[in-house]
Amino acid sequence: MSIMIDDARVPAHGRHWCHLASDTSFNELHVFARSFDIPERGFDGDHYDVPSDRRSDFVDAGAEAVTSRELVRRLTEAGLRRRRPRSAKGR
Repeated sequence: MSIMIDDARVPAHGRHWCHLASDTSFNELHVFARSFDIPERGFDGDHYDVPSDRRSDFVDAGAEAVTSRELVRRLTEAGLRRRRPRSAKGR
């Protein structure tokens, strides 16, 4: 299993969030997420956003703690990185 959780603490909706991803397959990631009752609708293209205060729960269940940079690098190398299209608004 190559499930990773990064050290991001992105603020949104009154909480801070980390990214949960797999550098093996999206199926592996979905199975892992389901074991925590995370609905598949929470999948954001190549990762799940998960509450940072639960990070240790994911690590205890086998997710590898990595930096955000490491997570992106490994997703990219595995061909699983999916970038969002740039919006015309930000140009």
